[in-house]
Amino acid sequence: MTAVDLTLLTRRAEPPGAPGAAAGPAVPQRRPTRRIQVGSVPVGGGAPISVQTMTTTVTADVDATLQQIAEVTAAGCDLVRVAVPSQDDVQALPAIVAKSPIPVIADIHFQPRYVFAAIDAGCAAVRVNPGNIRQFDDKVKEIAAAATAAKVPIRIGVNAGSLDPRLLAKYGKATPEALVESALWECSLFEEHGFTDLKIAVKHHDPQTMIAAYRQLSAARDYPLHLGVTEAGPAFQGSIKSAVAMGILLNEGIGDTIRVSLSAPPAEQVKAGCHVLAALGLRPRKLEIVSCPGCGRLQVDIHSLAARVEAAFEGFPHPLRVAVMGCVVNGPGESREADLGVSSGNGKGQIFVRGEVVKTVPESRIVETLLEEALRLAEAESGQDQEENA
Repeated sequence: MTAVDLTLLTRRAEPPGAPGAAAGPAVPQRRPTRRIQVGSVPVGGGAPISVQTMTTTVTADVDATLQQIAEVTAAGCDLVRVAVPSQDDVQALPAIVAKSPIPVIADIHFQPRYVFAAIDAGCAAVRVNPGNIRQFDDKVKEIAAAATAAKVPIRIGVNAGSLDPRLLAKYGKATPEALVESALWECSLFEEHGFTDLKIAVKHHDPQTMIAAYRQLSAARDYPLHLGVTEAGPAFQGSIKSAVAMGILLNEGIGDTIRVSLSAPPAEQVKAGCHVLAALGLRPRKLEIVSCPGCGRLQVDIHSLAARVEAAFEGFPHPLRVAVMGCVVNGPGESREADLGVSSGNGKGQIFVRGEVVKTVPESRIVETLLEEALRLAEAESGQDQEENA
């Protein structure tokens, strides 16, 4: 196999209609919002939709937290949030902020004084949940002044599980109207003091409630919105719920930054979020495996083959579409549409590169051959880039 330094390879953008470039519907038209700046990352105002996650380490453990931040950054994360429930966590913030490769957002509950500490520590933004901060309303003026001076935006994060008791009493439960009223009330408190550097989230575990809340909020204000299905669940269930809810809203142009809240490692949350955006054309795609679900026509273990191809291409820097097909009905056509493809059966596989059959190999060599052809494409395009830049 050709030895190539994968970190040096970059994929050139394909013009519409180029081999391997799939034509598709237009990218969703974004809802106009005001823009805020979260450290080096712009949010809203037409900026690319950013992907967030939250560390699961004890924030006071600086080394462990920075290690996890490095992992999520490698997975494609743009912004990372860290929990700040104790004074020990507050004291760790300056070191984390100084060494993090991406902007750090402090997640504050219950203690307003930690908001000021997070701002002083250099956090790029602060998330507050008004429903569970004691005497929050009385602290807004001071928080607004400190955030204004430091140019730190505030995220108003309303969750179904910690809604203001006054609104629970009014609506009986966390309805879309209750979530939106809570968010708008707290925004108005900041607005009274001239502070509008805000981002809003109204999360709920039920996708339909969440969708309705964000639609109402989008119609009411032009603040950038952070999308999420809170407590979405384990990886499989949570990914589906999040993809459905976020996909509907994003396709309507609603949403400026997202988090997929799975009971799974933060890096997996990030990968899921990147895939959601890529599926809608809102983020450049990375590796995409196109594979058939299986049927009685198959003459190959397509599930195992697709898994082996996915594992072999893990971390590959090119945004390749690789088709892994198992019969003569859809196999050749799907393989021709992909950058690379294989149509398998009878113990062998036809290998396609940019629409052309280049060879037929035994089934045992399919994965190896696809990777070799991918590396060959990468070398050729890397060389062409160097000639154009010379």
